[in-house]
Amino acid sequence: MMDEDALIARAKEERAKIFQRYDRGREQGAEIDAWEDPALEVYHQTDRYGFIHDKRLPQKHDPHETKANEIEMERVKKWLKMLSKKDVPLYGQPKLHKRVYKGIPDSLRSQVWSKLLNLEKVMKDANNRNKYQEMLTLARTWSTEARQIDSDVNRQFREHVFYRERYSLKQKSLFNVLVAYSMYNTEVGYCQGMSGLAAVLLMYMDEEEAFWALSILLSDRKYAMHGLFIEGFPKLTRFLAHHDKIIAKFIPKLKKHFDQYNLDSILYSLKWFFVVFIERIPFNLCLRVWDVYLLDGEKVVTAMAYTILRLHKTKTLKLKDMDLIVQYIQTKLHTDFGYDDDFVIQTLEKCMEELRKAGLDLPPPATEIELPKKPFGVFVEPTVEAKIGRRKMEFTETEKEVTETVKIKREITVQEIANLNQNATIGSGSNTPLNTGHVPESEDGGSLLGSSRKSLADTSVTSTADLSVLSGGQSQRSHNAFELGYEDHPKTIESADEGEGQSSPGLHFVSDYGNERLFSRQNRNQPPRAQRPPSVQ
Repeated sequence: MMDEDALIARAKEERAKIFQRYDRGREQGAEIDAWEDPALEVYHQTDRYGFIHDKRLPQKHDPHETKANEIEMERVKKWLKMLSKKDVPLYGQPKLHKRVYKGIPDSLRSQVWSKLLNLEKVMKDANNRNKYQEMLTLARTWSTEARQIDSDVNRQFREHVFYRERYSLKQKSLFNVLVAYSMYNTEVGYCQGMSGLAAVLLMYMDEEEAFWALSILLSDRKYAMHGLFIEGFPKLTRFLAHHDKIIAKFIPKLKKHFDQYNLDSILYSLKWFFVVFIERIPFNLCLRVWDVYLLDGEKVVTAMAYTILRLHKTKTLKLKDMDLIVQYIQTKLHTDFGYDDDFVIQTLEKCMEELRKAGLDLPPPATEIELPKKPFGVFVEPTVEAKIGRRKMEFTETEKEVTETVKIKREITVQEIANLNQNATIGSGSNTPLNTGHVPESEDGGSLLGSSRKSLADTSVTSTADLSVLSGGQSQRSHNAFELGYEDHPKTIESADEGEGQSSPGLHFVSDYGNERLFSRQNRNQPPRAQRPPSVQ
């Protein structure tokens, strides 16, 4: 058994190696496994946003696209005129709202997003000067998040030309932004959803700008994403309850349909609320939603969630299976939303007005628990347990309460399924129970029917709320090892201390039926994961 000094030394050595790999980048001598860095063929299959497609894009110009480009060029002229008015701030210009909703030209998104976030003011603040470099320097010595961030950097937007190559400039920037922010906001540290936010920001900003933009999204009350990522995810709970209220009021037939198939909103909406629809709607539409979100704040997320279900109500009502509904909302709409972007944003605006008139544009105000309590950018040396990544043995009252609720919810769900099977057998005169072989996982990976594997509720190793409690599902995290759900990543995590072979505390969400691990609030600095090609299990 290794003593604490040896474990700390090992963690320090691992962290140093991770930073060295990013420092070296893609220079000669870089350590890059072949499976981490797939070959590229970009010239014929990269779209205007930088995403690489499996099939070559059409060679001929689409006349509709040509017309759209002409319209965008006209908008560029109008936007340049607005941006050139040095004596009038952007927010003070009467046509701002109208033009944002019509769409910010992609060539000007960098400038406009920066102004919508007031980045220049934040970065010029005397308290913030050199703060980013200070946090990045501290991270090299003290970060307990580097290993997890390193893993997630190589998973984020792998189909995008910026992030495709291992240790590319943008991968390096993404790693730097996330490790620096984990030192800056110690209450949040790092959650995997943040990698998606930072990656989008880095498509339109440089490294330090993206750092401060991420900080604004989490801490500014207009966006207030801090409450999404702290322990217990209180903002998610609040917004999910409000979403259900909206659906019940404005689309009652759809709400009844969801209830009929035991479909809780958490099963399809995590990425809506956590990362503002990234990878849930086509990227070009996602950018349009982000334009509006940066202008009008969190009420846009509430309204867009309503808009999606309203536009696709008819199709969704035809799906008579929970699995099919979830696949449709999570996967199908990402590849083909079925409506023109302009029409969607016009509908979004109408939905926002409808919700405003009904007093439902936002849920009840946040409580103090959602707001930052610790000062930002103040260094506190991590505990020995955090440095090592040792599994903690004591849990907060919130964690204990959630664990107990998970057990109760699981028991209720299993009993409901048993009753359904019994009723179906009696009603049909058949001895065949309901087909439960294809019940989907929720976005957090929890099956609605449970599993032979022990749940986090049973093992008491969860450090935060297992989101399956919100849907009545049972978490399927293995007691012996986390299942990552990535085809190109190894399946187990070795342990750094005497708890070897057991899972460390943390919440893992798996969406799209195990194809993608989204978020994690893990105990800090879990030990290194073996770097093996995907064929090694």
